[in-house]
Amino acid sequence: MNEHNMEYNSQKENLEIPEYGRNIQMLIQHLLTIEDPEYRQAFAEQIVELMLQMSPSNRNFEEQRLKLWHDIFRITDYKVDVMPPNGEKPGPESKYKRPEQVNYPENTATYRHYGHNVQKLIRKALAMEEGPKRDGFIAVIGSYMKLAYKTWIKEHYVSDDIIKSDLEKLAGGKLILPDGVFLDNLVPAKRTKKRTSSSNTKGRGKRPHKKKYKN
Repeated sequence: MNEHNMEYNSQKENLEIPEYGRNIQMLIQHLLTIEDPEYRQAFAEQIVELMLQMSPSNRNFEEQRLKLWHDIFRITDYKVDVMPPNGEKPGPESKYKRPEQVNYPENTATYRHYGHNVQKLIRKALAMEEGPKRDGFIAVIGSYMKLAYKTWIKEHYVSDDIIKSDLEKLAGGKLILPDGVFLDNLVPAKRTKKRTSSSNTKGRGKRPHKKKYKN
């Protein structure tokens, strides 16, 4: 009986980046054995093209291509001597580099439920001249804010005073809702037209006249 030497994955070298698989890792590690610089560079470029085929939706993105080059350096423990397209060789420190966190503006972090459009409306109101037109526009902003509040925070009751206070804070104290404005009553109710036509009222409530015939 022939004996076969079985080698399990647990006995093989760990995969540095499992998503590429063992064959890609072996090709990348083979770069370390190539002495000819030109051939080694061409071989690395072919590996990148092969890696791009594994994610075809990203093949046109230069950022994705640079990421693959970085992964080649990572798999070889940054020992391979090849040059990425951007002319910058990544070092071991880039392995732990993380993008900087983008923070929300401090003055709007607690008012996200109003949405970004409120900020645009407030800036527009601040650019308007003082007067009835501006006061009406401020009232519209307050009404929109109350609608947004009730839409996203349905379990909480919101009063006009809360909206007035939030609007004043968002505008840096430069916009104040006029007195006597009720934010729920900005949109007038639709009026139904009364029928005044004489043809509609003529004979209303009267029974139709029946003609009598003699036998």
